[in-house]
Amino acid sequence: MTITTIGLDLAKSVFQAHGVDENGATVLVKRLHRKQMLPFFSKLPPCLIGVEACGTAHYWARTLVAMGHEVRLIPPSYVKGYVKRGKSDALDAEAICEAVQRPTMRFVPAKTVEQQGVLMTHRARSLLVRQRTMLANALRAHLAEFGLVANPGIAHLAKLAEQALSDAGALPPCACAALEVLVRQIMAVTTEIGVLDQQLMAWHAESEASRRLAAIPGFGVITATAIAATVTDPDQFRSGRQFAAWLGLTPQQHSTGGRTRLGGISKQGDRYLRRLLVVGATAVIRHTKDKPTPMANWIRKLMEKKPFRLVSVALANKLARIAWVVLTRKEAYRPYAPMA
Repeated sequence: MTITTIGLDLAKSVFQAHGVDENGATVLVKRLHRKQMLPFFSKLPPCLIGVEACGTAHYWARTLVAMGHEVRLIPPSYVKGYVKRGKSDALDAEAICEAVQRPTMRFVPAKTVEQQGVLMTHRARSLLVRQRTMLANALRAHLAEFGLVANPGIAHLAKLAEQALSDAGALPPCACAALEVLVRQIMAVTTEIGVLDQQLMAWHAESEASRRLAAIPGFGVITATAIAATVTDPDQFRSGRQFAAWLGLTPQQHSTGGRTRLGGISKQGDRYLRRLLVVGATAVIRHTKDKPTPMANWIRKLMEKKPFRLVSVALANKLARIAWVVLTRKEAYRPYAPMA
């Protein structure tokens, strides 16, 4: 029995392996518990292992590569087309084994421990920002019930809360106690966000790719570090358009019979990166559309015939292409270079 390719269906405790030989005949169908994974694969001769790019996939990819195997991560949506009727771990492992052998299959590069650490910092920061927004909205709504209204912004809300607590007759005692709890929570979450921002700033200072990306309009430390940590190998994309399509910033096609029909953006890929790019593009439009630069001229021409949100997504697409060029060529961003 010579195993050349294995499809591995990952799970928390119980894993499923499906192996074939060089002729494509099934020679292995095995269920493995977590404690059996390392002993089993350490005894196998080096082979190709296909894994869905899901939770813990990057950890297992690094572990199996260290044993001498070749590991390829496949997007789960690409595996779905190879699943036969029904749903089981064995069928999923068989579909992964079939998909990893396709010559036109696209794979996900495995991330390093450092990159996963930076992305974990980003995810934790995003969670804390959402929690702070929820707390601020709750505080604003509660104060409005007592006739206390502030302008948009966390700074105006903080002044309003301080004013309400200093005025003894503004709120009843129970409301004051609840207000103090919400204010303490907002202050604590804000402090933790600041700590994570300092960690991202430190990594940004050490990463050459992140520093180059930060020079692009609409990119700050947050966006630059997120892209630098997520895009392991920019050369896997043939062009900037393919990179933008990977981020879900290109139109979705519904074409048939020689008739081309384009819809809205596909929204595939990393939602977090796409949101950062669109927010950054929105800021660029608001601050540079009246300046005499090539990008501002392009924005003004598009704003004359398209709505604001469509222009911001189009600019996010262009910024993604610029980021791909900066990463692949390893050059500094040239702000006044001719734009396509």
